[in-house]
Amino acid sequence: MAKRDIPEVSAGSMADIAFLLLIFFLVTTTVETDSGINRQLPPNEPPEEDVVIKQKNIFTVEVNRNNQLLVEEQLMELKDLTEAAYKFLDNGGGTGDEACTFCQGAKDSESSDNPTKAIISLRNDRQTDYKTYIAVQNELVRAYNQFRNREFKRKFPGERMDFIQATDMYNDPKTSQSRKDELKEKLTEIKGMIPQKLSEAEPRKS
Repeated sequence: MAKRDIPEVSAGSMADIAFLLLIFFLVTTTVETDSGINRQLPPNEPPEEDVVIKQKNIFTVEVNRNNQLLVEEQLMELKDLTEAAYKFLDNGGGTGDEACTFCQGAKDSESSDNPTKAIISLRNDRQTDYKTYIAVQNELVRAYNQFRNREFKRKFPGERMDFIQATDMYNDPKTSQSRKDELKEKLTEIKGMIPQKLSEAEPRKS
């Protein structure tokens, strides 16, 4: 019986195919990245002059090792934190140069003078759960956003949106550059009126 020839398989193009597949997967694969908490650190250089901060302009929030919330030295439920922080920021207790012309709060002389002076100080224990830590951060940022939303709609009613919606539109790649320039000016003005001064103290050792 005649010997049967086995056809050869050309492997010359296999490298090209593998290279094309590699490029395809690199282009189409989405790599997930962890996003941190957006915080602006203070400059490394010491200030030229000592800055005096009134105690009433500091809103203290502490989280202990048992994940209990202590706000202004009083126990508080997490669900009540946003409202408490909002009232502090919107208090408007200042007079003269420190008066707040747009604040609608209680104007308590023992609480914050002006949103530009108000500081929220957060301190957690080293054994605080990370989930609780993030939840507290979210509630405090929500207080700032609610205040900014209110003032954005008040100052710019023609926009028919709030601060968060305007920020999303500004960050949208589909938004035209001219529109972004308009929004940037308005967003910057609101941030100047209500700066997010959220300070984190060194975690407390158990």
